[in-house]
Amino acid sequence: MFHPWGRAALAAVVAAGLFSPASPARATNGYFAHGYGTPSKAMAGTGVTIGEGPLAAAQNPALGQQVGNVAGGCLTVFMPHRDVTFSDNGRMSALPPAKYDSQNEIFGIACGGANFMVNEDTSVGALLFANGGMNTKYDRALFANFGAGTAPTGVDMAQAFLALNLAHRVSETVTLGAAPVFAIQRFKATGLEAFAGMSQHPGDVTGNGYDYSYGGGLKVGAVWSATPWLTLGASYQSKMWMTPYDKYRGLFAEGGDFDIPAWASAGIAVEPVRGLTFLLEYQRIFYSDVASIANGGAPPFGPLGSANGPGFGWKDMGVFKLGVQWQATSDLMLRAGYSHATRFTDPNQVLFNVLAPATVRDHVSVGFGYSLSPAWRLSGSYTHAFSNTLTGSTPGLMMGQTATLRMDQDEATVSVSYRF
Repeated sequence: MFHPWGRAALAAVVAAGLFSPASPARATNGYFAHGYGTPSKAMAGTGVTIGEGPLAAAQNPALGQQVGNVAGGCLTVFMPHRDVTFSDNGRMSALPPAKYDSQNEIFGIACGGANFMVNEDTSVGALLFANGGMNTKYDRALFANFGAGTAPTGVDMAQAFLALNLAHRVSETVTLGAAPVFAIQRFKATGLEAFAGMSQHPGDVTGNGYDYSYGGGLKVGAVWSATPWLTLGASYQSKMWMTPYDKYRGLFAEGGDFDIPAWASAGIAVEPVRGLTFLLEYQRIFYSDVASIANGGAPPFGPLGSANGPGFGWKDMGVFKLGVQWQATSDLMLRAGYSHATRFTDPNQVLFNVLAPATVRDHVSVGFGYSLSPAWRLSGSYTHAFSNTLTGSTPGLMMGQTATLRMDQDEATVSVSYRF
C-alpha cells in the first residue's frame, strides 16, 4: 500500500503524462486562460478566494491548504471561431478584399496536479496547466499584395506551466502561498515573407518551423477568512522571463524576446446563506510590460526584431469576474459565472493583429461538481465567449483599406479528482 507521499507523487506523474502543450486550448482574455481548473472555469475564471481540486492553487497558491489531499486531471476541448474581412477601397488593395476564416477550430489539452497536506497547516503540490496561446491559419496568402507571401498565413503559439506549490496557514484566518513556476512555450509563423525586408534578420521572420522558449517566475497569494461568511483573496504571478525565440529573432522585438506578462487578481467571496456563495473578482494582465506584445504596429517604428520593432500594440487588460456556486444537494454543486474584459488594442493596430485576433471580451460559464463517492468527484464546465469585432486601418501600410477582426469561442472541460 502506498504511503501518502507516494500516492501524491504517483498522481503528479500521471497528471504529467496527461499533459500536452500542443495547441492553444483555453477560453481566453487576450491570450491568457480565463481560469484554471474546472470549478474556476465554470464560474468565468473566479477562484482567488475559494477553490476545489488541485488546480485551485493555479488561481491562488494559498488555496493549497484549503483543498487538502487531492489529485486529479482535466481535459478541455476549445473551439475558437475567428475570421478577418478586408474591405475593397476601389483601387489597388494592400490586402485581398474578402472574408477569410481561420482553420483549425478544435483544440484539446489536458492538465492536472496533486496536493498533499504535510500537516494541518501546511500543504505542498505540483500543478500542470496552460495559457490559451495564439493560433491562426488562413488558407490564402494574405500578404501577397505586399510583394511576397505564401499560404497558409498564420501563427501557432502555446504556453505550458509547471508550478510547485507551498501553502501555510499563519493564523486561524490567514493563509499564505507561494509557487515557483517553470514555463515552456513554442511558436511558429508561416506566410510572412512580405515582412522579411522590414527586418534586421530577414532569414528569421517566417517559415522556420517550431521554436521553443524556456523560463519561469514566481506566484504568490493570500487568503483571509474575515468572517464565517466573508473571504478575501489576492494573488500575483510575476513576469515569466523567457529565453528568446532564436528562429524568429527577426520577427519579435528585442531579438525574438517573448516574455510572459505578469498578472494580479483580487476578490471577495460572500456566503449570505449556507451553501450559496457569490464571488466578485478583478484581474489585471500587464501586456504592456512585454515589448513584443505592446510595441505599436503602426509606423513609425524600427526594423522588425529591434528593440523598438513593431508588435501587436496590446494594452494592459482589466477583467471583471462574477461567479456563483450553490450546493444544490449533498452530492451536487452547481456553478455559473460572467466576465468582462477591457479592449485589448486600438483600431490602428489591426494589421499585425490579423495573426492574433483576440477580440472577445465577454464570457459566460456554467458547470457542476458531483461526488461519485466520498473520494471521487466529477466536474464539468462550458464557456461561451461572445462574438466581438475590431475594425480599423493601420496608417502607412494599408493604404486606407480597413480590416475587421472577429472572434467567438466555445469551450467544454471535464475533470476527475480523487481525495485521499
